[in-house]
Amino acid sequence: MISSSCSEGIALSEPTARKRLGTWGERLAEAHLTGKGIHILERGFRVRSGEIDLIGEERGEIVFVEVRTRSSARFGDPLETVRDAKRRRIVRAASCYLQSRGAWNRPCRFDLVAVRKGPSGSVEVEHVRDAFQADA
Repeated sequence: MISSSCSEGIALSEPTARKRLGTWGERLAEAHLTGKGIHILERGFRVRSGEIDLIGEERGEIVFVEVRTRSSARFGDPLETVRDAKRRRIVRAASCYLQSRGAWNRPCRFDLVAVRKGPSGSVEVEHVRDAFQADA
């Protein structure tokens, strides 16, 4: 049985500029990952205990992806913003995903993708494979 922290279907409010930037970054990240041979299974998987931006599969391995998008370096590098608490929420959501799909025996990993939008409109996408472990 799936615990209440694994219940899906969280309502979202009207998109803000920050949310629109995040959605734009997730689309770029998805295109980048697809170009690397990762097949996207789900987008925006949400449960009470957390969310996962993208869930993919690469050579039989389930890939849980956190995407961080920044339009400036004012608040630091996007990869540095995924701290322990966020990692724990991602891991809990991944557990819910695996449980709900009967996929406990499948190998998996946690990746990060940073999307940086420069002031001149330049865009950089950085993919970090196996960025952290479930026991982190």
